[in-house]
Amino acid sequence: MPTDKNRATAAAILPLVGGPDNITSVAHCMTRLRIALRDRSLVRHEELKALPAVLGVVEDDTYQIVLGPGTVARVTPEFEALVAEARTQAAPAPAAASATAPEPAAAPHSGVTAAELADRGTALKDARKARNATPFKLFLRRVANIFVPLIPALIGCGIIAGLNGMLTNLGWLPALVPALAAIASGFMSLIAVFVGHNTAKEFGGTPVLGGAVAAIIVFPGVAKIDAFGQHLSPGQGGVLGALAAALLAVQVEKWCRKRVPEALDVLVTPTLTVLVSGLVTLFGLMFLAGSVSTAIGTSATWLLSTGGALAGLVLGGLFLPLVMLGLHQALIPIHTTLIEQTGYTVLLPILAMAGAGQVGAAIAVYFRLPRNRSLRTTIKSALPAGFLGVGEPLIYGISLPLGRPFVTACVGGAAGGAFVGLFNQLGVGFGSTAIGPSGWALFPLLDGRAGMGATVAVYAGGLAVGYLTGFAATYFFGFTRQMLAELDTDPDPAAGTPAAGPAKQPVPA
Repeated sequence: MPTDKNRATAAAILPLVGGPDNITSVAHCMTRLRIALRDRSLVRHEELKALPAVLGVVEDDTYQIVLGPGTVARVTPEFEALVAEARTQAAPAPAAASATAPEPAAAPHSGVTAAELADRGTALKDARKARNATPFKLFLRRVANIFVPLIPALIGCGIIAGLNGMLTNLGWLPALVPALAAIASGFMSLIAVFVGHNTAKEFGGTPVLGGAVAAIIVFPGVAKIDAFGQHLSPGQGGVLGALAAALLAVQVEKWCRKRVPEALDVLVTPTLTVLVSGLVTLFGLMFLAGSVSTAIGTSATWLLSTGGALAGLVLGGLFLPLVMLGLHQALIPIHTTLIEQTGYTVLLPILAMAGAGQVGAAIAVYFRLPRNRSLRTTIKSALPAGFLGVGEPLIYGISLPLGRPFVTACVGGAAGGAFVGLFNQLGVGFGSTAIGPSGWALFPLLDGRAGMGATVAVYAGGLAVGYLTGFAATYFFGFTRQMLAELDTDPDPAAGTPAAGPAKQPVPA
């Protein structure tokens, strides 16, 4: 049964991350189980990566296990339940749980095995993580933590909005259309409140106070307030205003906690936090954030309507490097702002082309290394997830540690982005009604002004261009002769030594 399968996966993971006593918090996003650990030295990385359900691991501020969309949402509650059960028992459970973990299969002997390549990917990630631990990038990670929990609701409401639009255009079920519109729009009308709640929680304030201050932005009564010589509009400033308002509320609350006597804290601190932050929001932040939000929407529209193919080429080609640098997290509030303003974000379908280039590059690696069964097995297992937009196993397990295939994957992304950008310039503008999914999983969330047929055709064409260009660039330019000599080997496993080249000699990039 599915529940038993998900529980077995959770039970297999638990002892490999150090057991329940090593876990301080558990959460999940679209594809990853995110675990905060007390001691990372207790994690058995190689055994964890060998589990059939695990597509890859990412070491960041939290330890992230890539399980894929759908699977992670089912495994996480089972994992949390196992942790809770183990903590309530007098006898430690890790030994029993570890018995359920399957033994990792022995990697085939070759010039460079998938495990060795994954180790290189891990080393590259660790090096980048050390370089990227700047205050600005750490702040971006915290901003991402605010929006990631909102993604499931964005996806669900986005798909319902697309279904409602289709029914409206076809004239079907007219009595159902208003109900679907209410269901799809309800969350988006109050998204500022959720952003405020999550912001206060992330930055150490009281979540409900952050939500209370952010709720001012969407309150209809703000239309009666005059600020800077003009009346405010409900929702003005959107998620950016909510983010700024909640950040201010956290600072005001912390200031009050240090100075207000304990006997008065329960009355004075919440009152001052909401009052001071609310007034600043009404007579400053809503106006400023509204101006920024309008500028973002105008700039994105102008960029694609005039820059077209060039803009798409740059965005699609640079997205994978942005992911490596951690700067892609800055795009999450921008995506959300565009969805608030127009109903969809025009940037996401273009950025999704980077994943198409990555898939094409991985397929080329598969065909260029016919003797390396270890890498080919890894690619075959990771490609289905790659087509659905889950690129971490291919990035960190294949292209990034190889070096040159990572660059050629970016070329594929640039080509796909240029294709989509060109059609935006020609009038086929479209976007995604939610953030999170990519690849084929983005099809149900597409929406645009040119009609669903043209929208789907252009997006599918962009994916095809990304696949083909990533494949061709990698096949013809992704390997040097030395790389092929080292990598394209699969000696007799009984021999224990590679047939060509030292097994752990670094591969030139």
